Amino acid sequence: MATIRPFKAVRPNEKVADKVAALPYDVMSSMEAREMTKDNPISFLYIDRAEINFEPGVNIYDDKVYKMARQVYEDRKADGTFIQDCEPCLYIYRQTMDGRSQLGLVACASIDDYINNHIKKHELTREEKEQDRIKHVDNVNANTGPIFLTYRHMDELSKVIKNWSESHKPVYDFVAEDNIGHTVWVIDDKETIDAIVESFKNIPSLYIADGHHRNASAVKVGLRRREENPGYSPEAEFNYYLSVIFPDNELYIMDYNRIVKDLNGNSKEEFLNKVSEKFTVTEYQSEGPCHPQKAHTFGMYLDKKWYLLEAKEEYINKNDVVASLDVSILQNELLNPVLGIEDPRTDNRIDFVGGLRGLKELEKRVDSGEMTVAFAMYPTTIEELMNIADADKLMPPKSTWFEPKLRSGLLIHELD
Repeated sequence: MATIRPFKAVRPNEKVADKVAALPYDVMSSMEAREMTKDNPISFLYIDRAEINFEPGVNIYDDKVYKMARQVYEDRKADGTFIQDCEPCLYIYRQTMDGRSQLGLVACASIDDYINNHIKKHELTREEKEQDRIKHVDNVNANTGPIFLTYRHMDELSKVIKNWSESHKPVYDFVAEDNIGHTVWVIDDKETIDAIVESFKNIPSLYIADGHHRNASAVKVGLRRREENPGYSPEAEFNYYLSVIFPDNELYIMDYNRIVKDLNGNSKEEFLNKVSEKFTVTEYQSEGPCHPQKAHTFGMYLDKKWYLLEAKEEYINKNDVVASLDVSILQNELLNPVLGIEDPRTDNRIDFVGGLRGLKELEKRVDSGEMTVAFAMYPTTIEELMNIADADKLMPPKSTWFEPKLRSGLLIHELD
């Protein structure tokens, strides 16, 4: 069963929520963070990417950066930018993009659920990326960025959450600079909170949709606090971490496309011949880029021309939940054997482009000569993600691109 619980959120006062809320720290560089905040001194990025409080060139992993994050956070609480709810609450967070909404519950998840695999993962994490957030969370003494979780939807639970949102006034309701709407409600009724907490006990598993490194870091901070407090209470806040939990039927996964620098020594003709051994290759006749319309098909852009690739049946392993993924088929039958991309995580000849940027971005980077060939993917489904996690297997890197991204700074969970 899934364990969730309410918490006393630290959150912006209503007048400045739209200015405080910021994109996740890991979707931008330091330079981009500086540019985003130059006219906004209360952006949460001054906490989440605290190196921007210093001159450019500072080591972003320097201890003084993490100490500055804590200082700015405390200053924002002192000057009234942030307030804290007096009683533990649950929260509803709605995001709206292009007229489509998803309604999530903001609550604390249990680090024991993660350890016991009731919160399931589908991606590996890298130690160096974990260490950054461990130091950040430990210094600020708070989970500042929520983990994006999902679950197989329950109609009755969705109904309770939706009814609250429709019958109560939100505390925040704004459209950010990227035209994505963000709306937050506070659930402060104990009876409703208890009913929702009990409903989650009927959910066997939660799944990490996005934020594997943040999740692993939050858990490790909690475990460290347990070591530092041998007589700790199971109810201590550090046993829990900040999450936004969406039902699977409301989520939208976009394509995560690939571009490659060269043809690995092949001429165009040699390359197309090799590709045609395992894929049916046809020139794309319609106008505009080739968007794959079904699984096991791919758009390919080469020499200012789009092609439609369809994997041949004998190269689709339908008995393996990982091998049957489109990202696996492309990697195992084309990128590796034809283009020599053995490890897409480390090979600098390949890059990845999230679907939000569109296929025109693929054309742009190939036409400029920066890259030679691009592949447009059919999106991985949320059901595939959950099936792989249930099988205790891992997805290939860069398999999913979730939109919209959760904003940081709207709801913060303190660890004591």
